[in-house]
Amino acid sequence: MSQQTNQSWGGRFSEPTDAFVEQFTASVNFDRRLFHHDIRGSIAHATMLARVGVLTLDERDAIIQGLGEIEREIEEGAFPWSVALEDVHMNIEARLTEKIGITGKKLHTGRSRNDQIATDIRLYLRDEIDAIDAELARLRDGLIELATREADTIMPGFTHLQTAQPVTFGHHLLAWQEMVARDHERLRDCRKRVNVMPLGAAALAGTTYPIDRHVTAELLGFERPAENSLDAVSDRDFAIEFAALASLLLMHLSRMSEELVLWTSAQFDFIDLPDRFCTGSSIMPQKKNPDVPELVRGKSGRVYGHLMSLLTLMKSQPLAYNKDNQEDKEPLFDTLDTVKGCLRAFADMIPAIEARADSMYEAARRGFSTATDLADYLVRAGVAFRDAHEIVGQSVAYGIEQGKDLSEMTLDELRQFSAAIDEDVFEVLTLEGSVAARNHIGGTAPDQVRAAAQRARDALSALMEARA
Repeated sequence: MSQQTNQSWGGRFSEPTDAFVEQFTASVNFDRRLFHHDIRGSIAHATMLARVGVLTLDERDAIIQGLGEIEREIEEGAFPWSVALEDVHMNIEARLTEKIGITGKKLHTGRSRNDQIATDIRLYLRDEIDAIDAELARLRDGLIELATREADTIMPGFTHLQTAQPVTFGHHLLAWQEMVARDHERLRDCRKRVNVMPLGAAALAGTTYPIDRHVTAELLGFERPAENSLDAVSDRDFAIEFAALASLLLMHLSRMSEELVLWTSAQFDFIDLPDRFCTGSSIMPQKKNPDVPELVRGKSGRVYGHLMSLLTLMKSQPLAYNKDNQEDKEPLFDTLDTVKGCLRAFADMIPAIEARADSMYEAARRGFSTATDLADYLVRAGVAFRDAHEIVGQSVAYGIEQGKDLSEMTLDELRQFSAAIDEDVFEVLTLEGSVAARNHIGGTAPDQVRAAAQRARDALSALMEARA
C-alpha cells in the first residue's frame, strides 16, 4: 500500500491507495509532456480569477511567479515528478504549494481536472497542428519545385500497374501535391474545432464562482468557450478527427512511398534517392535500400490503429467525464509524433530526388503507351471510336508478334489495319506528341504542368498568408 492518500482528493478515504492501483491509474509518465500547456492554462485561469475578484493581485502574482519557476525546473530536468500525485496537473500544483504555501491551493478554485485536461490537450494539439501545418507546406513546396523541374520529363503512366499512357514526371508529382493539399485543408479545418475552450466547465456542471470564460478564452487564444459544460469535459471528437485526417495523410504518404520503393528498384530504375535517405545490407554489400519510404509506408498502420483505438474508447461512454478518457493521450501523442516524423522525412527527401529521365523515357516507349493516341487519330479521321479501338487492338497484337512498338512500325505496316492512317500518324505516335496533345487544364502537357505548378504555388502562398 502507498503511504498516504492523495491529498487532492483523499479526504473521504479511510485507507491509502493500493500501490499497484496507484501505478496502474497514474498518467504522469506520459501526460507530463503537457506541462507547458498546463502551466499556460493555469496562468490564464489565475489571471481571470484575479479580474473577477476571487484572487487578490498579490495571490495572482505569486501563482504566476511560482508557475514560471516550476516551468524552468521542468525544462532543466530538476522537477521531482511523482507517480503518487497521478498526473501532470497535481504534480505541478503540489510543487506550487510547496513554493508559495496556501496560495498555491487556491489556484484550483473554479475548475476541475476534467476541464483542465481537456483544455491542456486542446492547447497542445493546436500547437502541434501548427507545427504539422508548417511541415505540410514544406512538403508541398518541395513537390511543386520538383514538378516544375521535371515538367518535360516523360514517364509511363500506369493503370493496374500496367503501362497505360505516357505522362510527365512533373504531372505525376503534382498528383501527389493534390493529395497533400487536401490533407492541408483538412488540417486547417480540424484546427477550428480544436480551438474551443473547455476551461470553466469544471467537473461537468460549471462552477458557482463568478468566472469570466471569455476572458480566459482570449488569454489562451481560443476562438470561444465551449457552449455546454457536459460536452466540454467529455468531448474527444477533436482528437478523433485529427487521427482521421492523420490516417488519410499517412495513407497518401504510403502510396507515395510504394511508388518510390518501386521506382528505386533495378527493375524500374526511374529515380535515385541520395544515400542519406537509404541504408545498406549487413550481408549483401551491393544493396541500397529505400528505408525511409519503406518505414513511412509501414507507419501508416500504427496511425490507423490509433484512430480505431480512439473511436473504440469513446463509443459507449455516457456523459460526462470517465476515467476511460485517460487512454486518449497515448494514441494521440504517438499519432502526432509519427505524423511529424514522416512529414519531416518526406519534406527533406522529396527535393533531393533525382529523376533518371532516360530510364523513364525508355519504359514509356514499351507497352504500346501511345495506342490511345492512335485511336484518337483514327476518330479524327472519321472512324467510329469502337472501330478505331478494334483497329488499334489489331495493330498492338501485330506489334507484340513482331516485337515492335507502334512508333517503330512503317506506314505500310500500320495501313494494313486501316486506310485512314497517313504519314502524319507518326506525329501522334511519339511520346512527346502524346503528352503535348493533352494540352488542357489538368492534362499532362508540359505547359499545363508548369501552369498547374504555378497555381499550386499561388494557392499554397495564399493559404500560408491566411494563417499568418
